[in-house]
Amino acid sequence: MRASTRIPYVLLFVLFVGMTSSTTRTAVQSAAWLDSYRDVAHRLIGESMSTTFAWDRLAVLGDTFGHRLSGSDALEKAIAWAADEMRKDGLEGVRTEPVKVPHWVRGRESLEIVAPHRSSLAMLGLGNSVGTPPDGIEADVVVVRSFADLDASAPRVKGKIVLFNVPFTTYGETVAYRTSGPSRAAARGAVAMLVRAVGPPGLRTPHTGVLTYVEGEPRIPAAAIATEDADRLQRMQNRGTKVRLRLKMDAKMLPDADSANVVAEIRGSERPDEVVVVGGHFDSWDVGTGSSDDGGGCVVTWEALRLMRKLNLRPRRTVRVVLFTNEENGLAGGRAYLARYRSQLANHVLMLESDSGVIRPTGFGFSGSMAARATMQQIATLLQPIGADKIGPSGGGADIGPSVEAGGIPSMSLEVDGNYFLIHHTEADTIDKIDPADMAKAAAAVAIVAYVVADMPERLR
Repeated sequence: MRASTRIPYVLLFVLFVGMTSSTTRTAVQSAAWLDSYRDVAHRLIGESMSTTFAWDRLAVLGDTFGHRLSGSDALEKAIAWAADEMRKDGLEGVRTEPVKVPHWVRGRESLEIVAPHRSSLAMLGLGNSVGTPPDGIEADVVVVRSFADLDASAPRVKGKIVLFNVPFTTYGETVAYRTSGPSRAAARGAVAMLVRAVGPPGLRTPHTGVLTYVEGEPRIPAAAIATEDADRLQRMQNRGTKVRLRLKMDAKMLPDADSANVVAEIRGSERPDEVVVVGGHFDSWDVGTGSSDDGGGCVVTWEALRLMRKLNLRPRRTVRVVLFTNEENGLAGGRAYLARYRSQLANHVLMLESDSGVIRPTGFGFSGSMAARATMQQIATLLQPIGADKIGPSGGGADIGPSVEAGGIPSMSLEVDGNYFLIHHTEADTIDKIDPADMAKAAAAVAIVAYVVADMPERLR
């Protein structure tokens, strides 16, 4: 880990700086208060871009522990490893803060066409789903295109397996069929629910994810299937072919398990009680290695503090990294952080989350006052050499959300340019999809924003 391979990223940094336009330089110079931070920003970028340290650390995480579902031994061993590594980095106040988390176990599972001819289908059970009886559930499938189509098809849904074959548009729009689909189908008498993968077509990769059962409705087994298989079943139904499926799932919920958020800091030199928080979620689904979702987000925010420590940078305020547990199927880590620090939220200056992958960073989403936005836009000019200087219309995240809402805290999220949802919640979420240079840029961007906000004379408001 310590002997990361040197690569010529620093040369790329020099080229980026050289390509900065006169217009850009004028914009930077218009914020005179930033003068004292330009050299710091260049040093952070140069240090981050000169090695593959962040990518190497993420590779160790994924290669050693694999996926890290809440309640699993892998997650708890990874948490202990992270805390130990943070101490080796020289970070301060390293601690694990206990959290009780849901413990869902997938078990064995399968889906096949029984008639007209036997054929297996690619599937992944949805998180927190109930299982099927030991022999599975065998029933005809009814394919629908929307909730309205389900309601219109109600007379023929009872006793059937419902498939929501809804093409992916955006995650925010399409994910409703995964989360709400089981209870909507159960209310119409379905015995199980399938959902087309919530993501773009991706070489027959189903996408898992959490569901939400509605109180008062039957809890039926639910799974995701690949887009190719969803379209196959759609074509067969359109031709008038009756398709019978058998779904088997050993899924079950166990009693809540012990877990923890991992916390480390660089203590502020003048106002240590004022805090800038950065982080991501350390748990993942039980497929792939959780490298993009969200091992990479955890590592680049952690790396931001390591870079500061390496360069002996100590801002006026405290910078805290939090690796949250249980974002995927419970959000217990985010709620536990709020419960523990509720009385201190007035001193939280900014909370920043990275949970959209670490593909090429383009900047940050920001939510806060207009005055704070103007300040962040000025700070972002320091990121122009790595092309990460855009400040978008809104920023936040699932883990920081409870605290941000309760405390009225300005919030940010790392924004990236790439097809994150192609591998999201799939077996394909592995480190080979991530470019070391992109990780280095993301870490530098987070480090610069966190350091300047933590160090500037006036608090962000």
